[in-house]
Amino acid sequence: MKTLLLKFIFFLVLISTSVRADEGMWLPSLLGNKVYNEMVKKGLKLTKEQLYSMNKNSIKDAIVLFGSGCTGEIVSKEGLLFTNHHCGYDNIASVSSVAHNYLKDGFWAKTKQEEIACNGLTVQFLIKIEDVTDKVTAKLKEFKPNEVSSKLQGVLAELGATASKDTPYEVRINNFFKGNQFLQFTYQRFKDVRLVGTPPESIGKFGGDTDNWQWPRHTGDFSIFRVYTDKNGNPAEYNSENIPLNPKHFLPVSIKGVKDGDYAMIYGYPGSTNRYETSYGIKQKIDIDNPNLVELRDARLKLMYAEMVKDPAVKLKLAGNYANVANYWKFFDGESKQLIKHNVIAQKENEEKEFEAWAASKPEYANLFTNIKNTYQNWRPYSKHRVYLNEGINGSALLAFAGTLKQIDVLYKAGKNDDAAKYAKNLKSFYVKFIDAEDIPSDRNIVATVIKMFFNNIDENQRPQEFYSKLKTMGNLSTDEPYQKLAKQIFETSFILNKEKFEAFLEKPDTAILHKDEAYKTASAFVDNFNANVAPQLSKFNAEIYTLNNLYLKGVLEMRKGNEFFYPDANQTMRVSFGNVKSYKPKDGVYYKEICTVKGITEKYVPGDYEFDAPAKLIDLINKKDFGQYVDKQTNDIVVSFITNNDITGGNSGSPVLNGKGELIGLAFDGNYEALSHKLAVDKELNRTINLDIRYMLFVIEKLGGATNIINELNLIKI
Repeated sequence: MKTLLLKFIFFLVLISTSVRADEGMWLPSLLGNKVYNEMVKKGLKLTKEQLYSMNKNSIKDAIVLFGSGCTGEIVSKEGLLFTNHHCGYDNIASVSSVAHNYLKDGFWAKTKQEEIACNGLTVQFLIKIEDVTDKVTAKLKEFKPNEVSSKLQGVLAELGATASKDTPYEVRINNFFKGNQFLQFTYQRFKDVRLVGTPPESIGKFGGDTDNWQWPRHTGDFSIFRVYTDKNGNPAEYNSENIPLNPKHFLPVSIKGVKDGDYAMIYGYPGSTNRYETSYGIKQKIDIDNPNLVELRDARLKLMYAEMVKDPAVKLKLAGNYANVANYWKFFDGESKQLIKHNVIAQKENEEKEFEAWAASKPEYANLFTNIKNTYQNWRPYSKHRVYLNEGINGSALLAFAGTLKQIDVLYKAGKNDDAAKYAKNLKSFYVKFIDAEDIPSDRNIVATVIKMFFNNIDENQRPQEFYSKLKTMGNLSTDEPYQKLAKQIFETSFILNKEKFEAFLEKPDTAILHKDEAYKTASAFVDNFNANVAPQLSKFNAEIYTLNNLYLKGVLEMRKGNEFFYPDANQTMRVSFGNVKSYKPKDGVYYKEICTVKGITEKYVPGDYEFDAPAKLIDLINKKDFGQYVDKQTNDIVVSFITNNDITGGNSGSPVLNGKGELIGLAFDGNYEALSHKLAVDKELNRTINLDIRYMLFVIEKLGGATNIINELNLIKI
């Protein structure tokens, strides 16, 4: 670990940018002294070893990667776990039924025997971090420069598999600073995770899409789970004899409350940022990637919603998918607007001019930005097509699944019959999830809509010509008629939608049957067309831009040598950010307080509304001011949420918000609309994280849910 620390401090001191100390998502194991001292200045009361230690219990041992893309925290000596409602949403939906609709009605286990197993849900604890830069770069030297980007993930996977072999752990190697550093992360995965409690979605999703990414926010975005182990404390599949996890560390919970200026620290697994992107990459996002993604998602959302409002069972079935699509529909729309508003392209161009001035006498960097510009210009005519395949054609659940069957065809044609049969059998679990979640009416309309949008918006030379020629026989391609006829034909005839027939196919694949299926034929037409017309251009772009970005970051590291406060992009590895509870002024004449209270719930409340309904009991408790020990002394009310200037991104959902003593004061669950450019550029004045106040969460658990057993399990800090 000493070698790792020295290596990473070297990287930290190389760069001096305009970032403030509270900007950045830092690896908690590798905090430089200056960064740590800034944390202390802002209010941290803990030592570095209390933040992260390999030899002693520390905060990092209470933080988990929840599912495949959220964060959770352990809050009791019996493995109780808090995360966001939207993080647990799919699992809550999967254990619900129309008769027992836990999304609609909520759920509270009053005993451990009442807790519900969540099939497929896992959590991962971080064990250790090691620097493997030398090992990875030595392996990459075996390839030509234009092969590195395509070989990189395979190399990292191979080295990770080797490191985890014959151990109870999973090892993943991550890329930092665009290939200038590689760190190896070792995890322990627990597979028996059970639902303990969730508020009804009228609390957990209060405000819906309207309030998403907005402040003030009155959403009770939490859910509660428990991690179980075998009798020896080891990870195990679900078994009724399993016992609650005895964690290395769990977080105490403070109900003292917050005020403007208080220290705030957030641990978690932020998914991805790209803050060292060039001006050309930003332009690509604004001009092509985001607007097309938003348009395609908007179409899908409207078609799903039209079916969800007709039937509670359909709403339950589509709830998770709809929420996921809607969340980033609004995000990418806001991202583009904020990138333009804050003139991020000009900011990047200034940084690039500074770099060029520094590199003028260094031949290694000659023509770097000219090459980057040319690379983007060459890719630009094909880039919309990729968005339309990923978000349009594969926006249909049926076509996306049908596309996965292409591999069976490919393997059989290559004479790899055993591999094809094995691949088919491995698809069975994915098929069960697909067919259980498939809503034919909405998906049929999605198929008709996206195929028409593809025809209207993708260059004629890039379309699957034979497919549209045949489609033309069904009607005028400028009208809805042929697309609706095709969709009807697909959904009425595809054997993929017949569970008995398709599972028999997976046991004994027959490509002749596959080639006759309309869903497969349609998906294949677009996949084959992409592979012929766009994939070669995409491979060329990826190879060139990886090499150029790697060189750019290498130069930036060299240029800024001797200074600190340079942090790596987020990549779903454990990070800590720090800052303060902080009010803000988003525009002239507008001031946003650092907190919002339950008074705002009653002001927004619309009985029976899809987004702003609330349980009658909650409204009654608010009106009676029956707040118990969770009342805020400053407002004589319950604080629902508060804002901080912490730096987070997607993946931090469910992250613990801690005070200077390491006590849990809230759960991070959103960002603010005015700073949605944060994946690419942080707005230093307007960036805010929206956090659920722990007191509102506990108030709902106790007063609304009556689950005092959960409250009694916590280590509550009251003074």
